[in-house]
Amino acid sequence: MPSPLPHAADESVLLVQLSDSHLFAEADGKLLGMETRDSLRRVIEQVLQEQPRIDLVLATGDLSQDGSVESYEAFRDMAAGIPAPARWFPGNHDEVPVMRDVCAGSDALEPIVDFPHWRLVLLDSTIAGAVPGHFPAEQLKLLEDALQGAGERHVLVSFHHHPVPIGCTWMDPIGVRNADSLFAVLDRYPQVRALLWGHVHQEFDQLRNGVRLLASPSTCVQFAPGSEDFCVGNEAPGYRWLRLARDGSVETGVSRVTGIDFEVDYSVKGY
Repeated sequence: MPSPLPHAADESVLLVQLSDSHLFAEADGKLLGMETRDSLRRVIEQVLQEQPRIDLVLATGDLSQDGSVESYEAFRDMAAGIPAPARWFPGNHDEVPVMRDVCAGSDALEPIVDFPHWRLVLLDSTIAGAVPGHFPAEQLKLLEDALQGAGERHVLVSFHHHPVPIGCTWMDPIGVRNADSLFAVLDRYPQVRALLWGHVHQEFDQLRNGVRLLASPSTCVQFAPGSEDFCVGNEAPGYRWLRLARDGSVETGVSRVTGIDFEVDYSVKGY
């Protein structure tokens, strides 16, 4: 059972989510025309300007585009500029064995994080070699066990793939393939307050049975909301912040950088 991170028991918890950074081994690597290390650097600079006290940084998948050691080392070193603990989990572009090697000796991949009034459960929704998501039996058991052991804590559950349709026709087939199995577990535990994911490169905020469903921008290129076919959006890179209150309420918002101009390179496939 994890020990609660150092934190004042009477304060809220502030999370910063960095998602879908898609870094390359090369420092000037580009995704769809955008230099992904440069855009991540700018997002982190904005985090540091806007968030004076951060309790945890969540990196919610697709940290890397090419699965290289160099890309994960670059993410680790850049995110280390934020003075807070960090937790990672993979997305469909990530190479889990490489992530593990880079994170060896740290707790960056630990799936449960406890604060005095909140528990965070971090799941792996990836299928090796595939784009869509799926929760295998061991991940669903991890979730069930973590919820049973949460005690009086409120719970936020996070993973990479979207478990509900988001209004983009082309993305709906590449979300979680067994979302019914996920919700069959979650719906039995009223202490679950929010689900948080990446993958979709855009904002999403809805309620399902009183549970907040949240998706967030990428730190690089964005996907156009409501698009039928693959389409890059005009929105700038950004991050999501979440304030988890002692009473179980969630305050959250998205902040985007300014001054990034790039020409979309649609010759790149598979994002």
